Amino acid sequence: MFDLDTGTQMLLLFAALLIIRVPVAFSLGLSSMFAMWQMGFGLDLVGDLLASGITKFSLLAIPFFILAGILMGTAGMADRMIRFFRVLMGSLPGGMGLVGVVVSLFWGAVSGSGPASVAAIGPMVIRGMVEDGYPKAFAAAMVCTGAALSIVIPPSIGLVIYGVIAEVSIGDLFIAAILPGAVMGALMLAALPFVSRQRADAKASKIAELAPMPYSEFAFPKRVFLSFTDAIWGLMTPVVILGGIYTGIFTPTEAAIVAVVYALFVGFFIYRTLTLSTLFDALGDASSSSAVVMLVVTFASLFGWVVTVDDVVGRYSEGLLALSESEWTIMVVMAVILLITGMFMDAVTIMFISLPIFLPVVRALEWDPVWFGVFLMINLAIGLFTPPVGINLFVAANVAKISLEKIAVAAVPFLITSTIGLAIIALWPELTTYLLIWMK
Repeated sequence: MFDLDTGTQMLLLFAALLIIRVPVAFSLGLSSMFAMWQMGFGLDLVGDLLASGITKFSLLAIPFFILAGILMGTAGMADRMIRFFRVLMGSLPGGMGLVGVVVSLFWGAVSGSGPASVAAIGPMVIRGMVEDGYPKAFAAAMVCTGAALSIVIPPSIGLVIYGVIAEVSIGDLFIAAILPGAVMGALMLAALPFVSRQRADAKASKIAELAPMPYSEFAFPKRVFLSFTDAIWGLMTPVVILGGIYTGIFTPTEAAIVAVVYALFVGFFIYRTLTLSTLFDALGDASSSSAVVMLVVTFASLFGWVVTVDDVVGRYSEGLLALSESEWTIMVVMAVILLITGMFMDAVTIMFISLPIFLPVVRALEWDPVWFGVFLMINLAIGLFTPPVGINLFVAANVAKISLEKIAVAAVPFLITSTIGLAIIALWPELTTYLLIWMK
């Protein structure tokens, strides 16, 4: 090991620490400090490097979007949206499967966090799909997949971090991700007809604790109207957030703060479901969730500094470019690396480790960095529900009260359709640039 260059030693040590289950953030920090010691740098630099890595205005969007998503779930916006889509589409072929896909995508745009989306909408969506005859494992797998796309569909915490690292406009990334996100959602719907559905019997109904169709005492038009008016504040959330960004009223970082204020206003004064007690709990949940993400970001910035100083970027990016003269071969290699690492690490860590190496390649091949950001996010989204350790699978297993192995098997159709979606985005990058060109 010690005959290797310092950067490679650092990468191997990082992998070894992960294998023995050292938390990701501390694995990044310890391996980085080991490399600094090997290169002869004093560890007194660590504090300054950590501070400079975290003091970026754009990163403020992360804790505020996390808080906004938790507040909206606590305020009951998710429940009301699920009721509306259930009334609107529950009687169509596919029933609650359609509802589950739409709600997962819609809530992902509100929450911006895959695991948070699974926890917020999972119980109601899974229960409704079981009522409609879907196997519970398949329902949980579908929620995993839809919620994973929250890092693709704007506003996305993943796109915020990519924009910061790659120095690309976060607003442009948000616009570019809309059509690819819609394509991924459409492909999710394509998997529904291939699932064997069986109307829930009395025993299954008892297990599922089924609820009647909302507003079932009214005719369909009135049911739609009542459920829509009840859910309108939640449905308007993406309009407020994304509309403000795209019209230039506020920046993506400011949009995260607006989202928090909007959630507080709706929760306290419209729905009146928030109290000081629930607000305190939401702040605690958001603080712990944000701390995990930001701790990884902090130590990842130190890791990235070592990668740059030791020229790991130059060596590995040159090696990647030397693999083949074909851009497609290099793209496939990148995708495979991202998909494999996505099975074992969170998206934030992967971006901080891989982007310093990948971005010089992107520039050398003259790829559009906005397109590459969306391509990257879809890869990382697939990793969120890919066995053995896709984090969404763990959350869904806890929500649905079934084994992770059953959910993983049920997720195979979605893995296939998502891989097809990834290929479509790779083959037709115009999908990411069309709206950008049209809006400009």
